[in-house]
Amino acid sequence: MCAGWAGAPERVEKVLTMSKRISAKYKLDRRVGENVWGRPKSPFNKRDYKPGMHGATRRQGKMSDFGNQLMAKQKLKGYYGNITEKQFSKIYTEADRRKGNTSENLIGLLESRLDAVVYRAKFVPTVFAARQFVNHGHVKVNGVKTNIPSYRLKPGDVVEIRDRSKNMALVLEALQSPERDIPEYVDVDPNKMTATYVRIPEFAEVPYPCRMEPNLVVEYYSS
Repeated sequence: MCAGWAGAPERVEKVLTMSKRISAKYKLDRRVGENVWGRPKSPFNKRDYKPGMHGATRRQGKMSDFGNQLMAKQKLKGYYGNITEKQFSKIYTEADRRKGNTSENLIGLLESRLDAVVYRAKFVPTVFAARQFVNHGHVKVNGVKTNIPSYRLKPGDVVEIRDRSKNMALVLEALQSPERDIPEYVDVDPNKMTATYVRIPEFAEVPYPCRMEPNLVVEYYSS
């Protein structure tokens, strides 16, 4: 990160709210046929067909088992923002290596990411904004500036917005938005703008607005 970004939170905010990638993300909604993030602005609310000039007339045949597994993987990966295939595959490998249920482990690892907790705490409006918010140095973990979105939090870790960033309109509007609820595994103090990662959640606790099928993701990588 260059020094110019560090001293200009208003410029960062403009990037966070106007990024072309943030606007384009809704293509995933139409590709998988669901409002993945549950947002009122999703074009899927008005055009519930696949993207492309022939999307509205394309006939939908029965999808194969592999197709269902691939769709489940793409949907779960896409939900968490700009995670590359290589990164997601690495997360799955870690989940599979751990003891216990692989699909539960996978969700736990994804929800332990710093950018995911910043999003769950409603410090920003989208997971894409969360990634950039962390990248641009607006967050501290246990009092230490941390700018790695994939940083893995442990239960008890405290995420805090840095003082110079607490008055950003992006943050204030997100905290006041009724669009999402904060899950019980993240304890937020909106006055101090801190969030404690209480525990690793179970899949059933994660507030996905659409149906996620991590069991199919496991089948995809196991096949």
